[in-house]
Amino acid sequence: MPVLYSAGIGLYHAAVRCSTLWNPKARAWVEGRRELWQRLEGKRAELKGCLWMHCASVGEFEQGRPVLEAIKAARPELPVLLTFFSPSGFEVYKDYALADHVDYLPADSDANAAHLMELIAPRACLFVKYEFWYHHLQALKANRVPTFLVSAIFRKDQPFFSWFGGAWRKMLGCYTHIFTQDEGSRQLLAAIGITNVSVSGDTRFDRVMAIAEANEELDTAKAFCSASKSLVLVCGSTWPKDEQLILSALEHGKTRPRLIVAPHELNAEHLGAIEARFPKPLITWTEATAASSSASSFPIDTLLVDGMGMLARLYKYADIAYVGGGFGDGIHSLLEAAAWGKPVIFGPHHRKFPEAQALIDAGAGFEVRTAAEMHSVLDRLLNDPVARAAASVASKDHVRAHMGAKDRVVEHVLSLL
Repeated sequence: MPVLYSAGIGLYHAAVRCSTLWNPKARAWVEGRRELWQRLEGKRAELKGCLWMHCASVGEFEQGRPVLEAIKAARPELPVLLTFFSPSGFEVYKDYALADHVDYLPADSDANAAHLMELIAPRACLFVKYEFWYHHLQALKANRVPTFLVSAIFRKDQPFFSWFGGAWRKMLGCYTHIFTQDEGSRQLLAAIGITNVSVSGDTRFDRVMAIAEANEELDTAKAFCSASKSLVLVCGSTWPKDEQLILSALEHGKTRPRLIVAPHELNAEHLGAIEARFPKPLITWTEATAASSSASSFPIDTLLVDGMGMLARLYKYADIAYVGGGFGDGIHSLLEAAAWGKPVIFGPHHRKFPEAQALIDAGAGFEVRTAAEMHSVLDRLLNDPVARAAASVASKDHVRAHMGAKDRVVEHVLSLL
């Protein structure tokens, strides 16, 4: 496994470097890692004995954030190293206040893992949800660093549970404790002899409710909504297939909502396509913010969000939310909208996201596969205030009922610190 795994990691890095010629994300991934070791060397003294948290990207950080912040509150003397795999996560949180240093995860090789341990000598390590890096995990175990997997979720079709999954099971054995989102995951792990497991629930519920309870205003969104009594559909983390579905559904609706569109990709081509196709008048967030003195009188049908980091707070201004990604690799965060008590519409690709079915079962979530289904669901929610109110109540109640994972994780981690 180590030889094949290391070869695979090397091939992956080579492929990413080749794709920098045409792929901006790959270019950011490579450029962000330049001088990584020099930066870490410069922080050596500050990071010794740190709490190290690693996340793949933005969503995973938001999942682990409540745990990190609670541990830091209890142990303020602990320095914090926060690492990301993706450029999007790093770019959004590179200035995160509680971290003494934010950087990229060093490539997963035996030498890199050993060097990182020598540099930072972590007091404890938190990996979030799906993070399995063979050499880093082996180094953490060899150095007897308490290592935790937070908000993990497992499925029967993953390599851990296959005949060829011995090396994957070896990685599971490196964790001091695994906190799963559900009982089904715990049972799968127990069946292969992994018993240092607790069902903690999903820490995202704590995070999204904290955002909602903070109730922070976004003046531009507030001005947009106050300019009309029309209902507002917030379309979050959308991709072109989501946008086509929304537009097709709106063509035949009896009631047309005003739209706040926050696409997943903010490149110029995608933003330009939305500007060309979505209902007019349309204004971008940047333009609307610049015109803030007259913002309350926007005669605008579509507000296009061309900046990052606002979506979890934008759902506050929705009457109905549509969350994108369900026609691609998988839906984005439904819970960000649900925490505000919003009916949530999404596409069919949600098998890996149990919260989607849970929201459907609660009467708060609505899966759509076609423009006709989208039109039917949207039309009912727009024109039946009783149905809309019932879905809204169900949404917030569902989130409140599933809070508490953070406390269960933190109590256990602190007991080992």
